[in-house]
Amino acid sequence: MATLQDLDRPEPPPVLPGFEHVRRSWNATYASYAARILPGEYYVTKSEEGVYTTLGSCISACIRDRATGIGGMNHFMLPASVKDEPEAWTATGLGAATRYGNYAMEHLINVILRNGGLRQNLEVKIFGGGRVLANMTDVGQRNINFVRDYLKTEKLSVIAEDVGDVFPRMVVYFPSTGLAKVKRLRSLHNNVIVNQEKAYVEQLVQKPVGGEVELF
Repeated sequence: MATLQDLDRPEPPPVLPGFEHVRRSWNATYASYAARILPGEYYVTKSEEGVYTTLGSCISACIRDRATGIGGMNHFMLPASVKDEPEAWTATGLGAATRYGNYAMEHLINVILRNGGLRQNLEVKIFGGGRVLANMTDVGQRNINFVRDYLKTEKLSVIAEDVGDVFPRMVVYFPSTGLAKVKRLRSLHNNVIVNQEKAYVEQLVQKPVGGEVELF
C-alpha cells in the first residue's frame, strides 16, 4: 500500500541511454532522486538529480557543463602495472594504468559532450584518494597524481577538490547546479569500503584495459 510520502514523491527523471542499469532512489535529505555508482562505473544526467558514491583510495571526478547543467561523476582506481613503474601513474606514461585512467575519464567526458555539453564550458571537482588500503603502497596518492596530471594536460578547469588524507568519503554531486557535498567517514568496523576496493583491484588485474578512446 502506498504511503502519503510515496504519493508526494515525483516520478524519477528520464535516464540517458546506457545508464538504465544504474540504481536510482529517492533521497529525502535533498528531495531529489540520486543515482548510486560503484567502483568502475560512471553516470551522466541532463536532469535535476544527484549522483553519489563512497570512496576510499578511488577517485571521483565530477564534471559538468556550467552553461547547460549536463554532467556526471565517475569512480575509478588505476591498476598497478606488473612492475609498478612510477611513470605508469602519470597521464604522459605509456603503461596499462595510464590507459585505464584515460579510459575512465574520457568515457565520462565523451558522454557529456555527446549530449550537448561543450568542452570550453566544462568544470571539474575531484574527490577521494584516501589512504585506506594500509597494506598497499599509497594507491590513493597515485590516483590523485594521475587525475591532476590528466586534467592539467587536457586543460580542464578544476574548481574544487577534497583529496588525500586517510579518510573514506561519501560524495553527492548535482550536475544541474554544480553542488557537491562531501562527508568524511570514520574507519568502518566492517571494512566495507576496504573490501569493496580490494575486490575492485582484483577485478582490474583480471580484466584487460579497454581500447583507445578518442576525446572529442
